[in-house]
Amino acid sequence: MFPKFRKTPLAWRQLMKEKTRLAVAVAGITFADMLMFIQLGFESALFDAAIKPHRNLQADLVLINPQFQTLFSVKSFSRERLYQTLSHDSVKSVNSVYISTGQWRNPQTRLDRAILVWGIDPAQPAFSFPEIKQHQNDLKQLYQVMFDQAGRPEYGDIATTLKQTGNFQTELNSKAINVKGVFSNGASFAADGNVITSDSTFLQLFPDRKADRIEVGLLTLKSGAEPEKVRSQLEAILPKDVLVLTPEGFAQIEKNYWATGTGIGFIFGLGVGVGFIVGIVIVYQILYSDVSDHLPEYATLKAMGYSDRYLLGVLLQEALFLAILGFLPSFFLSLGLYQLTYTATLLPISMTVERAIRVFILTIVMCSFSGAIAMRKLRAADPADIF
Repeated sequence: MFPKFRKTPLAWRQLMKEKTRLAVAVAGITFADMLMFIQLGFESALFDAAIKPHRNLQADLVLINPQFQTLFSVKSFSRERLYQTLSHDSVKSVNSVYISTGQWRNPQTRLDRAILVWGIDPAQPAFSFPEIKQHQNDLKQLYQVMFDQAGRPEYGDIATTLKQTGNFQTELNSKAINVKGVFSNGASFAADGNVITSDSTFLQLFPDRKADRIEVGLLTLKSGAEPEKVRSQLEAILPKDVLVLTPEGFAQIEKNYWATGTGIGFIFGLGVGVGFIVGIVIVYQILYSDVSDHLPEYATLKAMGYSDRYLLGVLLQEALFLAILGFLPSFFLSLGLYQLTYTATLLPISMTVERAIRVFILTIVMCSFSGAIAMRKLRAADPADIF
């Protein structure tokens, strides 16, 4: 009834005959896949960390300087442009954000470390972090801040001290400040940590800053307004010294900077490529050895009338089996490494369906390509020369 399923599973039996060789092949493919998983996972995690603040902004549209590329080097614009957007019927309210890099002093080590400082209106929090809303009244007082507990440990054990004593005092830009609470954002390319404070405190910490120069303008639209339509209309009427974006578009500017404006994207892509090539070499060596060891049997099949196409199918079946057998352990081992990495670094690294499918497809292509190359030796074999 199903003749295909009654055929001898030649490819599978050949693989299982040499169990040591099979184990080596699976281990090699697992290593190559893990290398691709790790490179893709790190790339995704670092990009997600870089744009996490952007995605936590509470706004329907964002106003920035057209030269803005990254939080690492922010560009400001006139607050007047933000108020001009209120002339549009669909704009309900506006809010502003100051951004700059300050020097945080660890009170235990007395060492200073750069930290990203966000100045917001405490009466209208710019971020969706629930902890910010809980400490709105605290932030209204001067020199009160919220600290990012997911930042680097070099800033000090702020969260533990705050939990035990209810108070944490240190210096920011050589000015005494009080930490009133913590939130979780995480380190990124732009900064090892973050501090959120009121706009008034921000201007005290950075006395050279002008109050009418802001880094990000936040627009909240009226119910029923279409953000993309309003964005296009505002972009047409506002001067060219500002750029109107959706929050996701704002995040993509940051992501594109690190992906294409630096060597980071190339480095991670190179890592994936190296894993792919390593896998091709390993699978090719296994399949080539298999063909060499069974050359008389393959020659017999050719003498019996089996075509090169059939034999290529056998090799491709072996390659597919190897791809599956190598992918499965790499997937589960990568899950463990992702969890270990998250625990050690707090990077937002996790397995995604898209990444798993991508690596699996690369594994199949890798193994199939190796099988096609190994077929060259088989195709060149002449039954008359063997017998």
